[in-house]
Amino acid sequence: MAHPRERGSFRRQLSRRDFLRQSAGAAVAFSSAGAFLAACGHASNPNPGGGGGGPSASASLPFPLARQNNPVKWPIYDDNPPIASNLQPEKNAILKIYNWEDYLWPKVMKDFGKKYDCKVQLSTFGGVDEALSKIRTGQLDFDVYFPDPSLIGKLIAAKLIQPLNLDYIPNLTNVWPNLQDPFYDKGSQYTVPYVIYTTGIMWRTDHVKDDIPAMSNPYEIFWDSKYKGKIHIFDDYRESIGMGLLKNGITDLNTEDTAKINLSKDDLMKTIDEVHVTLDITDWTDLPEGRSWIHQAWSGDVVSAQYYMPKGVSASILRYWYPPQGGGAIGSDNIAILKGGKNPVLAHLFLNYLLDSKVAFNNFYNLTGYQPPMNDIDTHRLVSEGVIPKNLESTVVHPEDFDKALAQRLPRVRGGCLSG
Repeated sequence: MAHPRERGSFRRQLSRRDFLRQSAGAAVAFSSAGAFLAACGHASNPNPGGGGGGPSASASLPFPLARQNNPVKWPIYDDNPPIASNLQPEKNAILKIYNWEDYLWPKVMKDFGKKYDCKVQLSTFGGVDEALSKIRTGQLDFDVYFPDPSLIGKLIAAKLIQPLNLDYIPNLTNVWPNLQDPFYDKGSQYTVPYVIYTTGIMWRTDHVKDDIPAMSNPYEIFWDSKYKGKIHIFDDYRESIGMGLLKNGITDLNTEDTAKINLSKDDLMKTIDEVHVTLDITDWTDLPEGRSWIHQAWSGDVVSAQYYMPKGVSASILRYWYPPQGGGAIGSDNIAILKGGKNPVLAHLFLNYLLDSKVAFNNFYNLTGYQPPMNDIDTHRLVSEGVIPKNLESTVVHPEDFDKALAQRLPRVRGGCLSG
């Protein structure tokens, strides 16, 4: 799946032939993800080494697929243990961070360096393939990495991230309770949460007169020929097919039911002729600049979009819809410590620093637009206190939204193999 920070200016209108070719691959990805992941992982048993392994989703997988109804507690391997408690931070160190571009406020790193008398060096990547390729080689000794939950199993199986010693991360208690012990990493043995976001619909009220939230099925707006040439959906098969599933009332976006996947595919094919759909992942600029009037969107990008409005055009025309009763797609990103790093103590302290409520809020407010799941951030006051404008209040993610999310998605089969 494309990541919200997998930026790029590439966009294209889709031909029927292109769609058939792509959607055939998507159907394979949905229905046989296990075989793909088995090829990408280690063939060894995921449970050796003294840790408790989660239930396996398939006998062919080298690691289990974590879902809300199938939570996973990952193993701790004998040859990849957590660091001991009560160690002192490394001296004269350069803490090396590996993250998406524009996804970490520079002042956060500067202030951490001052606090712990170290240098902090940020390297960025433009896509998951690039990141995993560099991590896998072991040639770059990054300390901290920002994966999404779908990569965790691969990274653990390949022993590329190390288990956490939570003695160094007391600020984990600042996080929503359901993400202190998430279904994808029970006990937070390898990761801590960074940000959370939803996938929904963004539109401009100066061009779209339909009351989308009042529609009996808001997803049908993507098939409305009144807006031909101005409808964009994500150039990402999981997000687009997932939206097609939701449009048809199918909330299990992990489905391996070929009939359901084909139903979504067939519906999406209709957008080619009916609305001349455009595929891209540049929602945060397409709508402000008028290339699209209706766009499948990530909530964090909608927050950012208000700052890309042309001069003289008010951001008050922007709107966002996500199913208010839950049942939509929710994504999150996490923070992990790479096994090959030279500064594991500082890395633990950096994770703890990012989970400081004030630090997390300032990172969100001053740069990313992506909301951290912190207890001290009163999500019901983000609008009243002017952090989020009233017209975009639906971008706010509340703790109960995560509990209601029915659309936990498959691991990113485009994310690259960690082992050959």
